[in-house]
Amino acid sequence: FQSTEGDCERAVLHAIDVGYRHIDTAYFYGNEAEVGVAVRKKIAEGVIKREDIFITTKLWCNFHEPERVEYACRKTLENIGLDYVDLYLIHWPFSYKYRGDNELIPKDANGEVELVDIDYLDTWGAMEKLVDLGLTKSIGVSNFNEEQLTRLLANCKIKPIHNQIEVHPALDQKKLIALCKKNGILVTAFSPLGRHNAQLRTPSFMYDGKVQTIADKYNKSIAQVLIRYVMELGTIPLPKSSNPKRIEENFNVFDFKLTAEDHAILDSYHNGERVAHARQAIKSKYYPFNVYSACF
Repeated sequence: FQSTEGDCERAVLHAIDVGYRHIDTAYFYGNEAEVGVAVRKKIAEGVIKREDIFITTKLWCNFHEPERVEYACRKTLENIGLDYVDLYLIHWPFSYKYRGDNELIPKDANGEVELVDIDYLDTWGAMEKLVDLGLTKSIGVSNFNEEQLTRLLANCKIKPIHNQIEVHPALDQKKLIALCKKNGILVTAFSPLGRHNAQLRTPSFMYDGKVQTIADKYNKSIAQVLIRYVMELGTIPLPKSSNPKRIEENFNVFDFKLTAEDHAILDSYHNGERVAHARQAIKSKYYPFNVYSACF
Protein backbone atom coordinates (compact mmCIF):
# COMPACT_ATOMS: atom_id res chain seq x y z
CA PHE A 1 0.00 0.00 0.00
CA GLN A 2 1.32 3.46 -1.04
CA SER A 3 4.40 1.87 -2.62
CA THR A 4 4.64 2.47 -6.36
CA GLU A 5 6.93 3.83 -9.08
CA GLY A 6 9.55 1.13 -8.69
CA ASP A 7 9.66 1.08 -4.89
CA CYS A 8 7.20 -1.80 -4.74
CA GLU A 9 9.12 -3.91 -7.25
CA ARG A 10 12.41 -3.36 -5.42
CA ALA A 11 10.77 -4.11 -2.07
CA VAL A 12 9.25 -7.39 -3.29
CA LEU A 13 12.52 -8.48 -4.91
CA HIS A 14 14.37 -7.89 -1.66
CA ALA A 15 11.63 -9.44 0.47
CA ILE A 16 11.73 -12.67 -1.53
CA ASP A 17 15.51 -12.82 -1.15
CA VAL A 18 15.13 -12.28 2.61
CA GLY A 19 12.65 -15.17 2.83
CA TYR A 20 9.16 -13.66 2.62
CA ARG A 21 6.76 -15.95 0.78
CA HIS A 22 3.43 -14.14 1.26
CA ILE A 23 2.89 -10.95 -0.74
CA ASP A 24 -0.26 -8.92 -0.07
CA THR A 25 -1.40 -6.39 -2.66
CA ALA A 26 -4.68 -5.00 -4.05
CA TYR A 27 -6.15 -3.48 -7.18
CA PHE A 28 -6.68 -0.28 -5.17
CA TYR A 29 -2.98 -0.03 -4.30
CA GLY A 30 -2.06 0.43 -7.96
CA ASN A 31 1.00 -1.79 -7.65
CA GLU A 32 -0.19 -5.24 -8.73
CA ALA A 33 1.93 -4.96 -11.87
CA GLU A 34 5.10 -4.21 -9.87
CA VAL A 35 4.42 -7.16 -7.57
CA GLY A 36 4.03 -9.37 -10.63
CA VAL A 37 7.23 -8.17 -12.25
CA ALA A 38 9.21 -8.90 -9.09
CA VAL A 39 7.67 -12.34 -8.58
CA ARG A 40 8.23 -13.35 -12.20
CA LYS A 41 11.86 -12.19 -12.04
CA LYS A 42 12.51 -14.36 -8.99
CA ILE A 43 10.82 -17.32 -10.66
CA ALA A 44 12.97 -16.79 -13.76
CA GLU A 45 16.10 -16.59 -11.59
CA GLY A 46 15.21 -19.90 -9.98
CA VAL A 47 14.98 -18.36 -6.51
CA ILE A 48 11.38 -19.55 -6.15
CA LYS A 49 8.84 -21.61 -8.02
CA ARG A 50 5.31 -20.31 -8.51
CA GLU A 51 4.01 -22.73 -5.90
CA ASP A 52 6.48 -21.34 -3.33
CA ILE A 53 4.93 -17.88 -3.27
CA PHE A 54 1.49 -16.98 -1.87
CA ILE A 55 -0.06 -13.93 -3.53
CA THR A 56 -3.09 -12.19 -2.06
CA THR A 57 -4.95 -9.41 -3.81
CA LYS A 58 -8.37 -7.81 -3.52
CA LEU A 59 -11.56 -6.93 -5.38
CA TRP A 60 -12.11 -3.18 -5.22
CA CYS A 61 -15.43 -1.61 -4.25
CA ASN A 62 -16.43 -0.46 -7.74
CA PHE A 63 -16.48 -4.04 -9.05
CA HIS A 64 -18.99 -5.53 -6.58
CA GLU A 65 -21.78 -6.08 -9.08
CA PRO A 66 -21.74 -9.85 -9.66
CA GLU A 67 -21.31 -9.47 -13.41
CA ARG A 68 -18.13 -7.39 -12.88
CA VAL A 69 -16.34 -9.69 -10.43
CA GLU A 70 -14.80 -12.10 -12.94
CA TYR A 71 -13.81 -9.16 -15.16
CA ALA A 72 -12.05 -7.49 -12.23
CA CYS A 73 -10.23 -10.67 -11.27
CA ARG A 74 -9.04 -11.24 -14.83
CA LYS A 75 -7.86 -7.63 -14.99
CA THR A 76 -5.88 -8.20 -11.79
CA LEU A 77 -4.32 -11.36 -13.23
CA GLU A 78 -3.37 -9.39 -16.33
CA ASN A 79 -1.75 -6.76 -14.09
CA ILE A 80 0.21 -9.36 -12.13
CA GLY A 81 1.04 -11.46 -15.17
CA LEU A 82 0.11 -14.80 -13.62
CA ASP A 83 -2.56 -17.40 -14.34
CA TYR A 84 -3.99 -17.40 -10.83
CA VAL A 85 -3.66 -15.83 -7.40
CA ASP A 86 -3.62 -17.80 -4.18
CA LEU A 87 -6.18 -15.68 -2.36
CA TYR A 88 -8.70 -13.12 -3.60
CA LEU A 89 -10.46 -10.94 -1.05
CA ILE A 90 -13.45 -8.61 -1.06
CA HIS A 91 -11.57 -5.49 0.01
CA TRP A 92 -14.49 -3.86 1.85
CA PRO A 93 -18.10 -4.95 2.40
CA PHE A 94 -19.55 -1.72 0.93
CA SER A 95 -19.78 -0.82 -2.77
CA TYR A 96 -19.08 2.15 -5.03
CA LYS A 97 -20.78 3.07 -8.28
CA TYR A 98 -18.85 1.86 -11.31
CA ARG A 99 -17.53 4.85 -13.28
CA GLY A 100 -14.75 3.03 -15.10
CA ASP A 101 -11.89 0.79 -14.12
CA ASN A 102 -9.68 3.60 -12.90
CA GLU A 103 -12.18 5.81 -11.08
CA LEU A 104 -11.63 4.07 -7.77
CA ILE A 105 -13.48 6.48 -5.50
CA PRO A 106 -16.23 8.00 -7.70
CA LYS A 107 -17.77 11.25 -6.52
CA ASP A 108 -20.88 13.14 -7.51
CA ALA A 109 -21.16 16.86 -8.35
CA ASN A 110 -21.20 17.70 -4.63
CA GLY A 111 -18.01 15.78 -3.92
CA GLU A 112 -19.85 12.95 -2.16
CA VAL A 113 -18.64 9.41 -2.75
CA GLU A 114 -21.14 7.56 -4.93
CA LEU A 115 -22.23 4.51 -2.96
CA VAL A 116 -24.47 1.78 -4.35
CA ASP A 117 -26.54 -0.81 -2.53
CA ILE A 118 -25.00 -4.14 -3.53
CA ASP A 119 -25.32 -6.94 -1.00
CA TYR A 120 -21.90 -8.48 -0.33
CA LEU A 121 -23.64 -11.88 -0.41
CA ASP A 122 -24.32 -11.34 -4.10
CA THR A 123 -20.71 -10.34 -4.65
CA TRP A 124 -19.60 -13.42 -2.74
CA GLY A 125 -21.61 -15.68 -5.02
CA ALA A 126 -19.60 -14.35 -7.96
CA MET A 127 -16.38 -14.77 -5.96
CA GLU A 128 -17.16 -18.47 -5.50
CA LYS A 129 -17.28 -18.90 -9.27
CA LEU A 130 -13.69 -17.64 -9.52
CA VAL A 131 -12.54 -20.68 -7.57
CA ASP A 132 -14.41 -22.98 -9.95
CA LEU A 133 -12.75 -21.19 -12.89
CA GLY A 134 -9.28 -21.64 -11.37
CA LEU A 135 -8.59 -17.90 -11.30
CA THR A 136 -7.89 -18.01 -7.56
CA LYS A 137 -7.09 -20.91 -5.27
CA SER A 138 -9.14 -19.49 -2.40
CA ILE A 139 -11.36 -16.56 -1.44
CA GLY A 140 -11.91 -14.44 1.62
CA VAL A 141 -12.84 -11.01 2.90
CA SER A 142 -11.26 -7.93 4.39
CA ASN A 143 -12.62 -5.42 6.91
CA PHE A 144 -15.73 -7.49 7.65
CA ASN A 145 -17.13 -7.16 11.16
CA GLU A 146 -18.53 -9.98 13.29
CA GLU A 147 -22.13 -9.60 12.12
CA GLN A 148 -21.14 -9.47 8.46
CA LEU A 149 -18.85 -12.47 8.78
CA THR A 150 -21.48 -14.50 10.61
CA ARG A 151 -24.09 -13.66 7.95
CA LEU A 152 -21.67 -14.63 5.19
CA LEU A 153 -20.86 -17.95 6.85
CA ALA A 154 -24.58 -18.75 6.99
CA ASN A 155 -25.12 -17.98 3.31
CA CYS A 156 -22.16 -19.30 1.35
CA LYS A 157 -21.22 -22.40 -0.63
CA ILE A 158 -17.49 -21.80 -0.23
CA LYS A 159 -16.51 -20.62 3.22
CA PRO A 160 -14.19 -17.60 3.40
CA ILE A 161 -10.81 -18.87 4.54
CA HIS A 162 -9.61 -15.46 5.53
CA ASN A 163 -10.46 -12.05 7.01
CA GLN A 164 -7.91 -9.27 6.75
CA ILE A 165 -8.39 -6.64 9.47
CA GLU A 166 -6.55 -3.85 11.25
CA VAL A 167 -4.77 -5.12 14.38
CA HIS A 168 -2.31 -3.40 16.73
CA PRO A 169 -2.15 -2.60 20.45
CA ALA A 170 -4.75 0.18 20.19
CA LEU A 171 -7.13 -2.16 18.33
CA ASP A 172 -6.42 -5.71 19.41
CA GLN A 173 -9.56 -7.20 17.80
CA LYS A 174 -9.57 -10.14 20.23
CA LYS A 175 -13.29 -10.81 19.92
CA LEU A 176 -13.25 -10.82 16.12
CA ILE A 177 -10.09 -12.94 16.03
CA ALA A 178 -11.77 -15.46 18.35
CA LEU A 179 -14.81 -15.66 16.05
CA CYS A 180 -12.56 -16.26 13.05
CA LYS A 181 -10.60 -18.94 14.86
CA LYS A 182 -13.79 -20.69 15.93
CA ASN A 183 -14.84 -20.89 12.28
CA GLY A 184 -11.47 -21.91 10.87
CA ILE A 185 -10.85 -18.50 9.29
CA LEU A 186 -7.29 -17.17 9.18
CA VAL A 187 -6.72 -13.54 10.10
CA THR A 188 -4.10 -11.27 8.58
CA ALA A 189 -3.38 -8.07 10.44
CA PHE A 190 -2.71 -4.89 8.51
CA SER A 191 -1.11 -1.83 10.14
CA PRO A 192 0.45 -3.88 12.97
CA LEU A 193 2.51 -0.81 13.85
CA GLY A 194 -0.57 1.42 13.94
CA ARG A 195 0.51 3.29 10.79
CA HIS A 196 3.65 4.77 12.29
CA ASN A 197 4.30 8.48 11.70
CA ALA A 198 7.72 9.54 12.97
CA GLN A 199 7.05 13.26 12.45
CA LEU A 200 3.89 13.20 14.55
CA ARG A 201 5.31 10.59 16.93
CA THR A 202 2.22 8.47 16.57
CA PRO A 203 0.88 6.07 17.64
CA SER A 204 1.76 6.68 21.27
CA PHE A 205 2.76 3.09 22.00
CA MET A 206 5.61 3.39 19.49
CA TYR A 207 7.17 6.03 21.76
CA ASP A 208 6.33 4.70 25.21
CA GLY A 209 9.20 3.84 27.52
CA LYS A 210 7.42 0.71 28.73
CA VAL A 211 7.41 -0.73 25.21
CA GLN A 212 11.04 0.28 24.73
CA THR A 213 11.88 -1.64 27.90
CA ILE A 214 10.27 -4.76 26.43
CA ALA A 215 12.24 -4.28 23.22
CA ASP A 216 15.52 -3.83 25.12
CA LYS A 217 14.87 -7.01 27.09
CA TYR A 218 14.90 -9.08 23.89
CA ASN A 219 17.45 -6.93 22.05
CA LYS A 220 14.76 -6.13 19.49
CA SER A 221 13.23 -2.97 18.06
CA ILE A 222 9.82 -1.68 19.11
CA ALA A 223 8.53 -2.59 15.65
CA GLN A 224 9.68 -6.18 16.10
CA VAL A 225 7.96 -6.37 19.49
CA LEU A 226 4.70 -5.07 18.00
CA ILE A 227 4.83 -7.52 15.09
CA ARG A 228 5.48 -10.35 17.53
CA TYR A 229 2.56 -9.19 19.69
CA VAL A 230 0.18 -9.21 16.74
CA MET A 231 1.43 -12.68 15.79
CA GLU A 232 0.80 -13.96 19.30
CA LEU A 233 -2.76 -12.62 19.17
CA GLY A 234 -3.31 -15.35 16.60
CA THR A 235 -2.89 -13.40 13.37
CA ILE A 236 -0.51 -13.19 10.42
CA PRO A 237 0.95 -9.66 10.53
CA LEU A 238 1.37 -7.63 7.35
CA PRO A 239 4.06 -5.05 8.06
CA LYS A 240 4.75 -2.91 5.02
CA SER A 241 8.01 -1.26 4.07
CA SER A 242 10.08 -0.42 1.03
CA ASN A 243 13.19 0.10 3.18
CA PRO A 244 15.55 -2.90 2.77
CA LYS A 245 16.81 -2.72 6.36
CA ARG A 246 13.30 -2.61 7.79
CA ILE A 247 12.13 -5.40 5.50
CA GLU A 248 14.85 -7.56 7.02
CA GLU A 249 14.09 -6.37 10.56
CA ASN A 250 10.36 -7.07 10.20
CA PHE A 251 11.18 -10.65 9.18
CA ASN A 252 13.40 -11.30 12.19
CA VAL A 253 10.67 -11.97 14.77
CA PHE A 254 10.72 -15.75 15.14
CA ASP A 255 13.45 -16.13 17.75
CA PHE A 256 11.69 -14.72 20.83
CA LYS A 257 8.34 -14.89 22.63
CA LEU A 258 6.56 -12.32 24.74
CA THR A 259 5.62 -13.06 28.34
CA ALA A 260 2.18 -12.65 29.90
CA GLU A 261 3.50 -9.49 31.55
CA ASP A 262 4.59 -8.12 28.17
CA HIS A 263 1.13 -8.84 26.78
CA ALA A 264 -0.52 -7.09 29.72
CA ILE A 265 1.47 -3.93 28.99
CA LEU A 266 0.67 -4.02 25.28
CA ASP A 267 -2.99 -4.87 25.95
CA SER A 268 -3.27 -1.73 28.07
CA TYR A 269 -3.08 0.48 24.96
CA HIS A 270 -6.31 -0.93 23.56
CA ASN A 271 -8.86 1.87 23.11
CA GLY A 272 -10.58 0.91 19.86
CA GLU A 273 -8.91 3.64 17.80
CA ARG A 274 -8.50 2.85 14.11
CA VAL A 275 -6.13 4.19 11.51
CA ALA A 276 -8.27 2.93 8.59
CA HIS A 277 -11.73 4.43 9.01
CA ALA A 278 -13.08 4.53 5.43
CA ARG A 279 -15.40 7.31 6.60
CA GLN A 280 -16.23 8.17 3.00
CA ALA A 281 -18.51 5.11 3.06
CA ILE A 282 -20.11 5.73 6.45
CA LYS A 283 -23.55 6.22 4.87
CA SER A 284 -23.53 2.71 3.43
CA LYS A 285 -25.64 0.16 5.31
CA TYR A 286 -22.69 -2.18 4.82
CA TYR A 287 -20.19 0.17 6.46
CA PRO A 288 -18.47 -2.21 8.92
CA PHE A 289 -17.55 0.08 11.78
CA ASN A 290 -20.98 1.19 12.93
CA VAL A 291 -21.17 -1.99 14.98
CA TYR A 292 -19.81 -1.43 18.46
CA SER A 293 -18.53 -4.99 18.78
CA ALA A 294 -16.53 -4.57 15.59
CA CYS A 295 -14.12 -2.42 17.60
CA PHE A 296 -14.12 -4.33 20.83
